[in-house]
Amino acid sequence: MTIHHLVATYGYGAVFVLVAAESLGVPLPGETALVAAATYAGATHRLSVWVIFAIAAAAAIIGDTAGYWIGDKGGYRLLYKYGRYVRLDEPKIKVAHYLFDRRGGVVVFFGRFVAVLRTYAAFLAGTTKMRYRRFLAYNASGGIVWAAVYTFVAYHAGSLLTRVSTPVDVAFASLAVVVIVIGMLVMRRHMSALTARAEEAYPGPLAPPGTRGSHGGVPTGKRPSP
Repeated sequence: MTIHHLVATYGYGAVFVLVAAESLGVPLPGETALVAAATYAGATHRLSVWVIFAIAAAAAIIGDTAGYWIGDKGGYRLLYKYGRYVRLDEPKIKVAHYLFDRRGGVVVFFGRFVAVLRTYAAFLAGTTKMRYRRFLAYNASGGIVWAAVYTFVAYHAGSLLTRVSTPVDVAFASLAVVVIVIGMLVMRRHMSALTARAEEAYPGPLAPPGTRGSHGGVPTGKRPSP
């Protein structure tokens, strides 16, 4: 069963469940479901773009809040034992700590727009003991902006696709694909640089949960520079 089929069959419910689950920390295609629903609405007008936006924003905030509390209550133990099974291996855990130590609020806000961080940012915010009020402010604003951008851009793209007929339209569509691919390559390169910086800041293996002198399980002998 494809995402498009889920959206066409279950409509708003599919958007809410998938976005909330992804925000909670379950590696499901929540953003893909949002884009699919908004594109479907633009092409068919069988769904309301405003309702999609509201549902996506609410699901993102609710899911992230649940993820934060799970991370706060026992996040590091889960990461240390099972993180590698959900694409959160030791280097990524170090990157998370490095980022939250330096710019926690920015990570929560902009993490909504990055694939891996979108799934785990809230959980990691709880794991690294970010203050809840600060988390909530960045989480709510990030969820609303993210939902608005993806919903309305995809909606207008869906409307455009129903009218693509000239070489100019095709050229613009092709350019958009090229921009997306370049963006993905830049993100991968940036992730490699962050991994190196995190390893320098936290050298050695991860400390077991409960180890004295550790910061959320990550060795603290060397701290990231401001």
